[in-house]
Amino acid sequence: MHRIRNTQLAAPRTNRSWQTIGICIALAALSWLVFGQTLRHDFVNYDDPRYVYENTKITDGLSISGIAWVFTHIHSMNWHPLTTISHMLDCQLYGLKAGWHHFTNVLLHTIAVILLFIALQQMTCAFWRSAFVAAVFAIHPLRVESVAWIAERKDVLSGVFFMLTDRRSGVISLWHSSLPVASCPNRC
Repeated sequence: MHRIRNTQLAAPRTNRSWQTIGICIALAALSWLVFGQTLRHDFVNYDDPRYVYENTKITDGLSISGIAWVFTHIHSMNWHPLTTISHMLDCQLYGLKAGWHHFTNVLLHTIAVILLFIALQQMTCAFWRSAFVAAVFAIHPLRVESVAWIAERKDVLSGVFFMLTDRRSGVISLWHSSLPVASCPNRC
């Protein structure tokens, strides 16, 4: 009889894990359904030239001298080394094929959406409300500029890093747990 109770208690957590995986897949699909079309788009003539394809330090890809330059120089009136390094990495991997640069933005946005869902679920234990909020964030019109414009890489990068920040200690972590519902096991 004791074994039956343990099995009955374990079943909802396993079911919730599969639901969490399913929601994460659905959120990723939703993000790609809306923003995947940007992979066919070209660079924008507004800031993309300065941020990416007219800057030889970036188009040369990753190098020791390039990374030293990133941390010691202002670029496009901003000092944003991680953004610049990510553009360098894109040029290293994809060259100047704009669709692949858009791919990186969509991928980063998708990661931020999934991390938002997991963070909200852990903070509130409200599974479906967390999924709804993450879905709205995924397709909200205010996200279009950040995802569809290559020069706005800094925004999608900051979204990912913000979602990785532990709310208690202020450092990057996965909330001290690899299980999505571990922070409130009695209520979820």
